[in-house]
Amino acid sequence: MSEISIVQEHNLSAEQARAAAQQVAQRISTEYGLECIWDGDVLRFERSGVEGALTLDRGRAALQIRLGFFMSAFASAIEAKVAEKMRKVFVPA
Repeated sequence: MSEISIVQEHNLSAEQARAAAQQVAQRISTEYGLECIWDGDVLRFERSGVEGALTLDRGRAALQIRLGFFMSAFASAIEAKVAEKMRKVFVPA
């Protein structure tokens, strides 16, 4: 089992941060076939072999992903793609 942890600082309002998190969710949902559900300020997602949460706090978004055995082989690629997407949506140009 492999774990990915990404923290992205931001200066967004709570509403903007939630919209940014939703963009990340749409990306990972489409690419990896995940089901995403909001639980307060935590976006939980899962599918066979993958589970995690994107937690929104004031000024930061923290993403935790747990990969099963087969998905662990793709951990570095998944981390790179998701980290890039988080940088793009949580740090406005």
